[in-house]
Formats: sequence, C-alpha cells, structure tokens
Amino acid sequence: MNLLIMGAPGSGKGTMSERICQEFDILHISTGDLLREAVQSGSELGKKANDYMSKGLLVPDEIIHDIIVDRLSKDDAKKGFLMDGYPRTIAQAIDLDKILKKLNMKIDRIIQLDLAHEVIAERITGRRVCEGCGTIYHIKNKPPKVDGVCDLCGSKLYTRSDDTLESLKVRLSEYEKSTKPLLDHYADLVKIEEIDGDGSVDEVFHKIEDVLRVLS
Repeated sequence: MNLLIMGAPGSGKGTMSERICQEFDILHISTGDLLREAVQSGSELGKKANDYMSKGLLVPDEIIHDIIVDRLSKDDAKKGFLMDGYPRTIAQAIDLDKILKKLNMKIDRIIQLDLAHEVIAERITGRRVCEGCGTIYHIKNKPPKVDGVCDLCGSKLYTRSDDTLESLKVRLSEYEKSTKPLLDHYADLVKIEEIDGDGSVDEVFHKIEDVLRVLS
C-alpha cells in the first residue's frame, strides 16, 4: 500500500511513520532524508541540492521532483511506501500526482493526524535532545533519570532552536496556510483517515493500524 501521512509540526508524524513502516514492511520516504542521502552520495542531484541547502535556502521543487522520481523508480518502492513531509504544497501535490501516474502508482490512503495546538505546544517545548548521541527526551513524558543529562551517554541535553513557542507559532501558521489545503486537493481523490493524535504512542498507532489492516 502507498500512503501519505500529514499533520501539524509536533503531531507525531515521524514516530508514527516509523511504526507504520515497520509493521507493514513498506518504504519510509522522507524528503529530508532523501536530500541528505543525495548530498552524501555526491551525485549530480546531490550537488545541486547542496548548493541551496548550504546557503540555508529551500531546495527548488524541480530538484525535489527529480529526487522523488529517482526514489520511486527503484524496485523496493514497489512493495509500498509511506511519504512523510511531502508534498507540502498544492504545486508539489499536483506534481506528485503526475509522477505516480507515469509510474503506474497511486496513493491508497492519507493518514491525517489531528492534535490540538495546546497539546502540540506542550510536546514541542518539553522536548530535549542529547548533544552527544541525539536521543530525544521529554521533561514530562520521557524525562531523563538525571535532569539535563542523557541516560545513555551522559552528555548534556539541550532545547532545539525551533522548539520554542515563538518558533512553533510560525511553523503552525505556515502549516495552516500552505499544507492543510492539501486535504481539499485530495478530498475527492483519496480516502483520508483522520486520526486523533492525542494519547500514548501505542494508543495512536493502534488507531492507525485498525484503519490500515483492510489494505494489507
């Protein structure tokens, strides 16, 4: 099955994506990961992407297009995939429609994670990251044994620069403006499964699992 997962920043897309791909043995496609892999490979596409990324600029849709086509054309994509973080705009959605049509593929379901903004704010601002090994903690939901210190490697924990209320307001505003209208685009094309994202990781995943079992 081929899926898209959508939701506001902090709604749990990354965590749910990993669980879905493991459980249903499908490919996890994240444009961020694809861009980093392309840059590390030293390919022509990677060099083009790096010209923008190294300057802190958004990578143009034309380059994203080529990277998506390249990834979906590989054999392992035929077993199914989940797209996380793409498309972000109507233009990208229309382009993806064309890509999938050429590859004789289609999106089977869209998972839309719904979560109140105040819950997102609590999740985001309480997040702490280990500067040594990258392990993620939360001051309420997953606190370290010693405040400010990683359980695994003993390194200091820090708050990411975009995990502040000010930054979150900007990200949520951008989501509402650019990404949420995608639901209107897909409304008549694909069945959208709206999932309540409030609850433990297992609770939310089981809600998703229930609606996907009919496809597997």
